[in-house]
Amino acid sequence: MGILRFGRAALNAYYRFNANDGWALASHIALSALMALFPFLILVTALAASVLGSKELADEVARILLETWPREVAGPIASEIHNVLTTTRGDILTIGVAFAIYFASSGIESLRIGLNRAYGLTETRHWLLLRIESILYVLIAAVALLALAFLIVLAPLIFATARKFMPWLEGLEWIFTVARYGIASFALIVALVVAHKWLAAGRRRFRDILIGILATLVLWLAGGMVFGAYLAEFASSYVTYYAGLASVMTALVFLYLTASIFVYGGELNAAISDLRRTAPGRREAQAPS
Repeated sequence: MGILRFGRAALNAYYRFNANDGWALASHIALSALMALFPFLILVTALAASVLGSKELADEVARILLETWPREVAGPIASEIHNVLTTTRGDILTIGVAFAIYFASSGIESLRIGLNRAYGLTETRHWLLLRIESILYVLIAAVALLALAFLIVLAPLIFATARKFMPWLEGLEWIFTVARYGIASFALIVALVVAHKWLAAGRRRFRDILIGILATLVLWLAGGMVFGAYLAEFASSYVTYYAGLASVMTALVFLYLTASIFVYGGELNAAISDLRRTAPGRREAQAPS
């Protein structure tokens, strides 16, 4: 796709975003994501404690999830998450975990609604099947992130042992920092592919979602940098306006920004698909002989 056609598709995607209530959808997704974050991590804590016998892995999962957030946003939220994860709960393996799974799956459902609207699709599957699918996504994500966290925790121990036999590894600790960002980015890319390809109604080829995913990642990176710089300069204004709720409101605004970009990525894919269908060569090829 040429630059001019991509620019046209990007502009059309913005018009579609406004016409399809993209800002309202982003607000819904942001609030749902914030409400789902803590139940999801409570679920991870329950799994880590019951299966692996370690609650520390839940803290590591939280660090993976927040790795790509701006430091000014992630810092206050991380402390609240730590308080939640270190609280002893007697019901965590009974009714509490059921509620945690349900509320976490609601965050998945909000993403489904946003993508269906972006792609112009009507959901025909039964709501119960959709909820079960969302719950399965939550459980798979929890197990996968626990596995990644276990590898991250185990890797330094393996490295320390290897360093005793290979002293030349002494100066390679920086690899772990790079690996952390790499793992967080990889998890993000996998989540975007799964969401665009399978979460929304219908099925799409990988080539039909690639540009929107890449645009989402680039805009998330740029948006995170800009928002982080803004907070570094004007963070005191949030404390003035929201007092003790400043950290929550900061996270909510950041999630609103990322949710808007997420929905726009779907709109961009849809706009590009429309351009491909209406391309002169495609119309001629489909014209009756």
